[in-house]
Amino acid sequence: RKMTVKAVKMPCTAPNVYTKVPDGGWGWTVAFAFFFVEALTYGIIKSFGVFFNDLMESFDETNSRISWIISICVFVQTFTAPLSTVLSNRFGHRLVVMAGGVLISTGMVTASFARTVVDMYVTIGVISGLGYCLSFLPTVTILSQYFDKRRSLVTAVASTGECFAVFSFAPAITALKEQIGWRYSLLSVGVLQLSIVICGSLLRPIIIKEQEEVKVQPPEEPTETKYMLENEQTRTSIESIDSGVEITTSPSNVPGKTKAEPKSEEPKEHVQILVENNSTPPEPKTKLLDFSVMRDYSFICYALFGLFATLGFFAPSLYIIPLSLSLGIGKDHSAYILSAMAIAEVFGRISAGWVLNKKPIRKIYIELICVVLLSVALFAFPFASEFWGLMTCSIFFGFMLGTVAGTHIPLLAEDDVVGIAKMSSAAGVYVFIQSLAGLAGPPLAGVLVDTTQNYSSAFYSCAAGMVLGAVFLSLVRPCKAGLWRRHQQQRTEESGAEVVPDLPEDFIDMDIGKAENSGKGSDST
Repeated sequence: RKMTVKAVKMPCTAPNVYTKVPDGGWGWTVAFAFFFVEALTYGIIKSFGVFFNDLMESFDETNSRISWIISICVFVQTFTAPLSTVLSNRFGHRLVVMAGGVLISTGMVTASFARTVVDMYVTIGVISGLGYCLSFLPTVTILSQYFDKRRSLVTAVASTGECFAVFSFAPAITALKEQIGWRYSLLSVGVLQLSIVICGSLLRPIIIKEQEEVKVQPPEEPTETKYMLENEQTRTSIESIDSGVEITTSPSNVPGKTKAEPKSEEPKEHVQILVENNSTPPEPKTKLLDFSVMRDYSFICYALFGLFATLGFFAPSLYIIPLSLSLGIGKDHSAYILSAMAIAEVFGRISAGWVLNKKPIRKIYIELICVVLLSVALFAFPFASEFWGLMTCSIFFGFMLGTVAGTHIPLLAEDDVVGIAKMSSAAGVYVFIQSLAGLAGPPLAGVLVDTTQNYSSAFYSCAAGMVLGAVFLSLVRPCKAGLWRRHQQQRTEESGAEVVPDLPEDFIDMDIGKAENSGKGSDST
């Protein structure tokens, strides 16, 4: 009998079981949830500037001290990424995202009753910041597991949620403030963010099982011990107490190898029936946080790319309006420049997803081209001297930012970096490393502006960081290729010419082959 595996028809609390990556199915629902998670996390963070003047007036604080609210929030969000990975591996993505939604809402609602800016640091900075981490990272991770061929395109389109949120939330919150004040507006935002819990409830776990007969293999052992054990197992069967599946490596369970026993089909049928009734065959225990990625040179280079590239992600959105005002451009026109940048980012994200969805294509090289062009855009800002010059630079930067921002985390799932199997742990470590630049980048740019009394220096520092990021990104593929060659060479040296790699039953096959050959030889004599 052939084993048939299909999605379990149960309520949305049950995991989805597929024979291969579905590239759709329930994944479309996960993509829909990710769109709103993006809107209610990064969309709110980018729209928080509408509260700045109200907070400065209410708390009688400077712009710098108010700005630390978001700086702390973003730092906590990225710094606690490994914690998000550990909790997701331990309790599942659904529960972690739902808990994150509760934390975000709690922080925002509590902040609406704050009496000092320090209260804001704790409520929005720490509590909501932790919630943002628990909500965003597990959602993008499980979305990558539902898609393979369409992964880049689906992730890029779903990530446009934050861009649309900036358009809708900023004017909506501004209008709401005029009616009910900033405190009740912030309270309303917190209540709205509670809907992240609903999005989290839609994140059904996914299990990929190949459609084949189950072969339970013992853990890898030294070759000599393994061969001795296999010889012993040809005479002995082992019974698994946990699953109730009888496992045996005797010739009777190796189809097509021998005709030693007439009832060879019976154990096979027995195993098949039990597999259908038991949806959880024995599997290796998953590590809560796999730090082995830190031994992968390709991942180290990619993480350093993320570290330096992050220096250039936020500066234009922070300094484009002050730069335009210093050039004599009015406030209204400055706002148009920022809006144009956001619109261009939407098209950049979708375009990058469409291009990376093409086959065959080396995605890491496309990302490198986008990062180089993003560096060019940053270098171009200081040379703009009037409205249309800044508008052109902003559109170009926004488009290129969208191509990189919407794809740099999903690219971890590509084999050129770490692969889908290690993406969860790799994403946690990667975003953690990014947090260092996220915390240091804006203050560094601010120090340069204060020292030089010129906003152009902030763009130069960001461009320099992006160029360094491009250098490390260009090393990812060579490091991966070199590591693969060394691994293959080591396997060849260890296994020797006579042993065929990746063939767990090789010793039994050779024994059976010898037995058949000797049998034919005796018949001929």
